[in-house]
Amino acid sequence: MALSKVWVHAEVVEGKVAPISLEMLAKAREIADTVEVFTGGDGNEVAATVGAHGATKVLATGDLSGKLQGVHVGSALAAAIEGGDAPDLIMFGTTYDGRDIAARLSVKLDKPVLTNNTDVEVGDGIVVSTQIFGGTQIVKTKFAAGSPAIALFRPKSFVAEESGGGPAEVAELAVPDTGAAGAAKMLNRHVEETTGPKLDEAAVVVSGGRGLGEAGKFQLIEDLAKTLKGAPGASRAIVDAGWVPYSYQVGQTGKVVKPTVYIAAGISGATQHMVGMKGSKNIVAINKDPEAPIFGIADLGIVGDVHKVLPKLLEALQNR
Repeated sequence: MALSKVWVHAEVVEGKVAPISLEMLAKAREIADTVEVFTGGDGNEVAATVGAHGATKVLATGDLSGKLQGVHVGSALAAAIEGGDAPDLIMFGTTYDGRDIAARLSVKLDKPVLTNNTDVEVGDGIVVSTQIFGGTQIVKTKFAAGSPAIALFRPKSFVAEESGGGPAEVAELAVPDTGAAGAAKMLNRHVEETTGPKLDEAAVVVSGGRGLGEAGKFQLIEDLAKTLKGAPGASRAIVDAGWVPYSYQVGQTGKVVKPTVYIAAGISGATQHMVGMKGSKNIVAINKDPEAPIFGIADLGIVGDVHKVLPKLLEALQNR
């Protein structure tokens, strides 16, 4: 059984459709006859990309520069749905804007919203899956409040894949009067400066943990990541300790990554961390404790001191 229609939030980051939006489009194609996207901005900017990933229509508000996405997109979606254009399911990514829009839409429609999901199934209703207890258990929840179902999904839950479609049709998503809330303006947006690939998009990720011993030793992780043309990551322990910014954190409360190669150096393998990286294709663990839980999911385990192993590994790579 397939759904009649699914809407997917096409979020734009730095001028491009966010990877999580394309991931959700892949899943939407599996479960629905018709897949459409909505966006807070110019629909023509995303039409070709989302069309190539299976969307047939873009519902676009037009330029929202300086305005809050949640207020305007949430109001526009509610008005469209109340006007009779209701999909069976609305999919959002677990992002700041995604959570903001979904929350406001939930209130306006008096419909529940289920968050932090990793899958959705369609059978006798719409059922979403959520990982709990650090990913060791999965809870399945069925929507029972009628259409539309509103759900948020974690990054890397699905694999983005083009379907070969042409540019999607662009249609207006009219924004009603938003009152005082709509008058709020965004004065500045902070974008952290980075070099190299982004953590959640990199093919190689090198992460360090408390086993490094001190903040200064994280430079070993940075150097190895740069040598491998990858991205540096970190465990929650050293983020909480202030060694590196939160943007480096891999785990249940950080970023979810699925690189081709994941190197965990000095990370014991707390469940919280493993939830964020266990989907990696090849996992290499370096730890002096042979009983470290990380070895339980590693494809290659090196029992040794990271302060000795990493410099030797760097030397070998640089001499190639």
